[in-house]
Parts: sequence; structure tokens; C-alpha cells
Amino acid sequence: MTEPNTPPIARSEEEWRQTLAPETYTVMRQHGTERAGTSPLNFEKRTGMYACAACGTALFDSGTKYESGSGWPSFFKPLPGAVATTVDRSHGMVRTEVHCARCGGHLGHVFPDGPAPTGERYCMNGVALKFEPR
Repeated sequence: MTEPNTPPIARSEEEWRQTLAPETYTVMRQHGTERAGTSPLNFEKRTGMYACAACGTALFDSGTKYESGSGWPSFFKPLPGAVATTVDRSHGMVRTEVHCARCGGHLGHVFPDGPAPTGERYCMNGVALKFEPR
């Protein structure tokens, strides 16, 4: 697992296509979304770290995961410097897209309806994450 301050990764789309599983490629490189309720990570309760499925960068500590009822793994805070955000105007709405700060892979979106202490809900696609237990 790499740390958030590791230099960015630059790969061609063909390299990403060859590296990632088809559903992971669709979500992370084409801004897709997995079906709600399909990720085994929704039920993950062990202590550990959630990392980027594309580059292995540590993104979220398990202590920040919570059950949001959304159908996707949700967190109230990423690790410092691990994610970046952009404005997403697709699907006729304005949302804040979350992507890996190192490889740029699409992870999901962040919403202002999460629990304390941040009030944020990082709603992530499970196929964009890999869990590493401690």
C-alpha cells in the first residue's frame, strides 16, 4: 500500500484497461457506478485500511467507515492528501466527484449529509477500493 504523498501515476487508457478488472475499469476510468448493495465491502467490519483498487494508495481508515444506508461503502473522512475532488455536472445535477489523488481513478462522490465530526459522506464504489485488514 502506498502513502498519499507518493508521486502521481501516469498510464495510458490501454494500460489501465489491461491492469484493471472490467467493472473496475468502467467505474474508475469511465466514471461508472456499481449497482447499489452489490459490494462485499458494505459488510466489512474488520479493522484495516481501504486503498485504491488501481494504484494501492491508502484512502480511508476503517475507523471512518459507517453504515449510511446508501448501498455503497461510506466514510466520513479520507486520509490526508489521499483524495481530490472535482465538480461533476453529469446526469442533470451538480455533485462533488471524489478521485484518487495519485492515479486519478474515480472513486465516487462526497455529500454534505454525513455524521459528525465532518458532516460528510464519502459514498465510494466498492470495486474502486480494496480492503487490507490490520
